[in-house]
Formats: sequence, structure tokens, C-alpha cells
Amino acid sequence: MTENIRDTVILGSGCAGLTAAIYTARANLKPLVLEGHEPGGQLSITTLVENFPGWPEGIQGPELVENMRKQASRFGAEFRLGHLATADLSRHPFALNLGNETIHARTLIIASGASARWLGLPSEQALIGHGVSSCATCDGFFFSGREIAVVGGGDSAMEEALFLTRFASKVTLIHRREHFRASRIMLDRAIAHPQIELLTNAVVKEVLGVERKEVTGVRLLDTVTGVESVLDISGLFLGIGHIPNAAMFAGQLDLDEDGYIKTHSYVFTRVPGVYACGDVQDRRYRQAITAAGTGCMAALEAEKYLEEHGR
Repeated sequence: MTENIRDTVILGSGCAGLTAAIYTARANLKPLVLEGHEPGGQLSITTLVENFPGWPEGIQGPELVENMRKQASRFGAEFRLGHLATADLSRHPFALNLGNETIHARTLIIASGASARWLGLPSEQALIGHGVSSCATCDGFFFSGREIAVVGGGDSAMEEALFLTRFASKVTLIHRREHFRASRIMLDRAIAHPQIELLTNAVVKEVLGVERKEVTGVRLLDTVTGVESVLDISGLFLGIGHIPNAAMFAGQLDLDEDGYIKTHSYVFTRVPGVYACGDVQDRRYRQAITAAGTGCMAALEAEKYLEEHGR
């Protein structure tokens, strides 16, 4: 077991995990980064990133992730494909089961992110990053003056639609039911906005434009009449929420009602030596730069914890 103890293990290789890797590696902690189900996180399926500081002309999401990975590797971070199967945080060092081996960690940084909920359509998946998005604040700018649509019926969908009116000439809010589950105040704001049109009892059957590699419209099904129709749009945003990748910590860490890890003082969990950063604990901002910021915090706290415990 002694040979298999790591000072720091980082779960996830998105902006939060890679920033934590850079900082812990520079502190000579020789972090092990488990890359998870989606190496690179959500940035790995993002095309142009224009709001990350230091890139005046923008940078492709996969390139940004790769640059951060190289930077962490340069300082000694070790990367391994795979994901966490189970964890035992009740003892120290923490026991992390990868399925075929168990690794022990003196500190654990959870940066496993959150996965966007998708409709699951092949055409939708083919056009992610080419007009299909789950992040209005990331991609809204690219649709200035165009007509777009948002799918969803909760507060997330309302927030996305209202934000997108800053850019789009028209936003159609598509909901599969007659009644919305959004709060009254958010729904009233959407209803009152002149650029938002509500379309109820409708589901997206197909996203059009795969052959052109850009969204040209959506094929809709009326759930009441069964009639299909085509809505001409240039972009489709999913406002049906995210799923935090934290289920393996249920019962060991505090999770909120939607499964996000609860933290205090930014990145501290209820277990000393375990920190959470990025989208797995941030349900509000979900930006690359805020994920990187909390990744830095988690790394500094892990370093401080190890120093205080004689490492």
C-alpha cells in the first residue's frame, strides 16, 4: 500500500482539474490526474472560446484544454485514462477504487464536472459546437441578429432564453408540455419579453443541417395533434439542466437536491483533505474561467493541508 499512496489525486481533466494539476505539480506534489469519462471536460466539445482571458482572437476549446494539459505535464503531473468506480473517504489516506486497482490519496481534489442533459438525437449530437449548445453565456454572441430556439420548461430554460435576447433577433422557447415548471416570476419575464415566443406541446424530433455542419432548423412534433412542422432557426440551445458527476460520493459528502457537491469557504467539503471545484460544485456560473479559479483554490488548500500534516 505504501507504494500506492499519492499526495494528491485529481478527479477530472477539464479547466478545474487541469488548473489544480498545474498548481499541485508546481508545488512538487506529483499529482495523479484521472481523466474521467470525458477527458478535457465540456471544453473538449466546444469550438471557439472567446471569453477566456489571454486569447484576444479566441481559441478552440480542445486546443485550450491540450495547452493546459501540456503545462501540467511539464511540471510533473501524471495523467491516466480511467474513472473512479468507488471511494472510501472514511479513512485516511482515502481509498480510490478504479475497478482494477485501488489508489490511496492523502488529499483528493474532485473536479469531475457536470454533464449537460441532451435530447439524445443523433442529429443533435452531430451538431454540438456547430449551432447546438448547452451554454448561452458561452455561445450566445455567435448568434447576433439570428433566430434561435431554446428547449426546456424550467428556470434554466427561461434564464437561457432571456439572456439570448441580448443577441438573437428572436428566441423560440420550445416545451414539451402545456404548462411550464419554471417559477412564476421567471415565466412572467419570458412571456412579457417581445423577442421571446413560447411554443408548447412540442418536441424536437430532428435538428436540421447535419450535411452542412450548421443548424438550419428543427423538425418538431406537436404532442397533441401529432402534426410535424419545421422551425427555421440558426441555433439550438438546451436548457434542460446539467447532471453533476458526483453520485459516487453520495452518503460520504454533502450533496444538494440536484446532486451538486456542497462546499464551504469556496472549495472545502465536509471531509478534511477533500476539495471540490468546478462544475461539480458550481451550479451558478459554470464558466471555464470560474472553474479554473476554483481549481487553483483547491490546489492551494491541498498543499496547505499536506504541509500542516507533515508532508
